[in-house]
Amino acid sequence: MQQTNNRFPGPLHGRSQLWEGEAPAEPCAREKGDRSNLCEAPYGPFRQIGPVPFFPVLSCALLLLVVTWASAQQPDSPESVPIPDAKQTGGEADGIVQVANLVYAGIKSSECFSDHFLIQAERDSAISTSRRFHAVKLGGDDVYQFPLLIMTGEGSFQLSDAERENLRRYVARGGFLLASAGCSSEPWDRSFRREIALTFPQRRLETIDLSHPMFHTVYDIEQLDAAHGDSRPLEGISIGGRLGVVYSSDGLNDTQHTQGCCCCGGNEIRNAIQVNVNLLAYALTY
Repeated sequence: MQQTNNRFPGPLHGRSQLWEGEAPAEPCAREKGDRSNLCEAPYGPFRQIGPVPFFPVLSCALLLLVVTWASAQQPDSPESVPIPDAKQTGGEADGIVQVANLVYAGIKSSECFSDHFLIQAERDSAISTSRRFHAVKLGGDDVYQFPLLIMTGEGSFQLSDAERENLRRYVARGGFLLASAGCSSEPWDRSFRREIALTFPQRRLETIDLSHPMFHTVYDIEQLDAAHGDSRPLEGISIGGRLGVVYSSDGLNDTQHTQGCCCCGGNEIRNAIQVNVNLLAYALTY
């Protein structure tokens, strides 16, 4: 590739001369014994400054060789070293899907909801999941790190204004809330319905038909199997045509796979694992 020098109207041809003024078409000729450094050319007079000194050029070449050799002895630069996956909560790689269970209304926890469906999701789908939930506070910024939040419990509760606002913003930004009344708790059901109405005053919980795509992501779910008789349908809130909240008043907790929790007398949904896997897949793809 030819290099253009802005001082002269044309390409340089590798000459070891430095020129001041207009470059000549041909090197100027001088009579023998003429020591003048002024020449005449078709472009007019110019001054030949002289050849580039030899020793400085040699010194620069040697210095370049030394620098090149020294660089070869150094460890790989940061750009050439493979960069590991960025870490998430708990030190897991970015490719791992993490799910959070909520701490809300001060001290209410969602610990009695089984994370067993995360293992099932890895077995039956292409989703790579963390094997455990990460507990986060509903009123904090950490909720935005998770595509799916689990909220469950028993007994009555009341959210703070900050928690309601954070939940509203989380869902509006594409987050997904899976809520479940622990052991079909009626006081919890009443509290949840009240809080959802306060959080989304322009929307209401609506019945989700079994034909909804949510029921057909990983498994084709044709019915909800309850512990005692018929189950109540799942309900949800949609924003922009996408479900952002799904609620089960019977319970999707899969209590049999939890530790220290039981459901004695509730009407918990027995195929909760498959439903929860489908909900996770829906949250990630819609």
